[in-house]
Parts: sequence; structure tokens; C-alpha cells
Amino acid sequence: MDAKAGKSVNIAIMTVSDTRTEEDDKSGKTLVDRAKAAGHNVVDKQIVKDEVPIIQSTLKKWIADSRVDVVIATGGTGVTGRDVTPEAFEALYEKSIPGFGELFRWLSYQNIKTSTIQSRATGGVANGTFLFALPGSTGACKDAWDGILVHQLNSNNPPCNLVELMPRLLEK
Repeated sequence: MDAKAGKSVNIAIMTVSDTRTEEDDKSGKTLVDRAKAAGHNVVDKQIVKDEVPIIQSTLKKWIADSRVDVVIATGGTGVTGRDVTPEAFEALYEKSIPGFGELFRWLSYQNIKTSTIQSRATGGVANGTFLFALPGSTGACKDAWDGILVHQLNSNNPPCNLVELMPRLLEK
């Protein structure tokens, strides 16, 4: 584990695509590489089709798995007919994290200007698991990881971070 990252978290990576394979999944690989470089454990990685039931089936499996702290998905967050990742994710949220999508689009604007309005990046929590859905481009994955997730998944990040909230996510 990287000393800068503090506590290591367990991450599952999902690529949502009708066409990607492990050989050409650059966005998924980007997330895996960055998570590992930060000292985290990638406990699973899957490519799933752009279908709400398939996305949710994989999400539900990971949400129920005590080994998974965080799910990060790439793909399917646009506005075309096949883009259903936000709908699949948001239906499972117990609590949404609206600031994630807002901050992502602000960061993304620095690189792609007004095209960022086409992103429906989203974040939330279900059964004590953080869920994040990102656009399918490697640039978007880099923006989200480097600008948000690397810091919020670092237990040493001041003044606060998501890791320190993990033990309290299931409180009633």
C-alpha cells in the first residue's frame, strides 16, 4: 500500500459498454491502474452491457459483498438512448452524493468546456458501499480519479474524506 493513501480500500471496477473487450477497455484499465498506484485493492473488474438489469445485477452483487468498499463504473453516462448507467445506479442509492457529479463537471469543464453538460456522472451510497458512475472516456476517468477520487479515497486527506465515513455508513 502507498503510504500517502493511508488505509487501503477495496474497489470494484465496472465498464459499461456493448462493444468493449478486456483488450480495448482503456477507461477500465485507467481506473484499475490509478487505484492500484494509490495503494488500493481492485477486488473485481467486469465489462457489462448497457442494460439496466445487467448493470444492477452486478451492482447488487458488489453492494452485498463485504469485500467491496467502492464501485467505480465507466461508460453509459451520456444522453443517448443506450446510456442507462445513471438510471441503474440512482435506483439503488440509499443516499445520493450530488456534489460528486457537480464537482466532476466543473473539473471536466476545464478540459472539454461546454461538452461537459453531456455527462450525467453520479455518485451515491448503497448498503455502506460508495458507488460512482463516470463517462466512458479515458480523459473523464483521469479527471474524476485525479481530481476527486484519489483524494476522497485517501484516509489522510484533510479536512475530511470518504474513507473516514465508511465505518458509519450503516448507522441508523
